[in-house]
Amino acid sequence: MADLTTKYLGIELKNPIIIGSSGLTSTLEDIVQLEQCGAAAVVLKSIYEEEILVEASKNYKEAQASNLIYTQLSESLDYIDVHVKDKRLAEYLQLVRDAKKKTLIPIIGSINCVTDLEWIDYAIKIQEAGADALELNIFLNPVNPEPIGYEKLIERITRKVLKSITIPVSVKLSDNFTNLTETVVRVSKTGVSGIVMFNRFYMPDIDIYNMSIVPGRIHSNESEYVKSLRWVALLSDKIDCSIAASTGIHDSNTIIKQLLAGADAVQIVSALYINGKQYINQLLSGIEQWMLNKGFFSISQFKGQASYRKAVNPAVYERVQFMKHFGRIS
Repeated sequence: MADLTTKYLGIELKNPIIIGSSGLTSTLEDIVQLEQCGAAAVVLKSIYEEEILVEASKNYKEAQASNLIYTQLSESLDYIDVHVKDKRLAEYLQLVRDAKKKTLIPIIGSINCVTDLEWIDYAIKIQEAGADALELNIFLNPVNPEPIGYEKLIERITRKVLKSITIPVSVKLSDNFTNLTETVVRVSKTGVSGIVMFNRFYMPDIDIYNMSIVPGRIHSNESEYVKSLRWVALLSDKIDCSIAASTGIHDSNTIIKQLLAGADAVQIVSALYINGKQYINQLLSGIEQWMLNKGFFSISQFKGQASYRKAVNPAVYERVQFMKHFGRIS
C-alpha cells in the first residue's frame, strides 16, 4: 500500500488533500464528514472583517431608523460595532474548539481583513481557541489606480501576525503582482510556514438580455490548475517554506501534477461541490494507483521531480510567447 503522507506547514498530513476555505468547512457537521471521507486537513471558512463591517453598518442603519441612536450618544455606534464583531468572532472560535474536539485532522483557521487593524486580534484569538495553524487570506483589490505598495503591505501584515502568534502561518496570495517571483520570495522570507497559490476571486459577468451584471462562473474548471502548476514549479525550488496548490484541482491526475511540480499539498473546493464529499476517496485511490503503477511507495520519492530545477527542459516554464511556440515563427 502506498504511503500518501506529506508534510505541510511543518505538520504531518495523512495525505496531500486539504479542503480549502469555503462553505464546505463552515459547520462542525461538514468538517466531521470531510474527515470521514478522507480529508487530511481543513481550512475553516474565513472570518471576513469586511462582512462584519457590512453587518455592523446594516444594524446601525436599522437602529437609526428606529430612533434607537441619538447623535449625542456616540457610544451607541461603538456598541453596535463591538457587539457584531464579538458575536461573529465568538461563533468562529467556538467552531475551532468544537472541530478540535470532534476530529483528529489539523484545523487551520483563516482570516481575511480589509484594514490593518484586526489581523492581530483575530490571529491571537484563533490560536487561543486551539487551531493547529492559520491561513492569512490577503487580498488587496488591484483596481485602485493610486500607488499603494501592495507587496510591502502584505509583508508588513505577515510580520505583525508572526510576532503575535506561535502556530504555523501560511499566506494565500493572488497572482496579480508585477513581479510574482519577487513577491512570493519576499513573503517566504518573513518566516511564514507556507504559501498558497492562488486565491480564486469573484468574477462578474454580463446578462446581455437584461443588460445587467450577474455573477460569473462560481466553480473553478479543470483547466484552471495550469496557472498554479506553472508557478509552483518555478518557485518550489526558490523558497524554503511549504507550498499548497489551489484552484482548478478536479481529479487525481492534477493532484499528481502539482506534487511533481513541487507542491507539498493541494487545496480543493469546487470538485467537492460538484461531486460530493465522498469524491475525496476517489481522488486518493487515483493517486495511490498511479504510485503503484510507477513503483513509488511514498510521495517523497517523486515530489518535485518536474519542478523548474529538476525538469529536463526547464525553459518551458519560462516561455511567455504563445505564438513563437505554436506558430511557425523562427
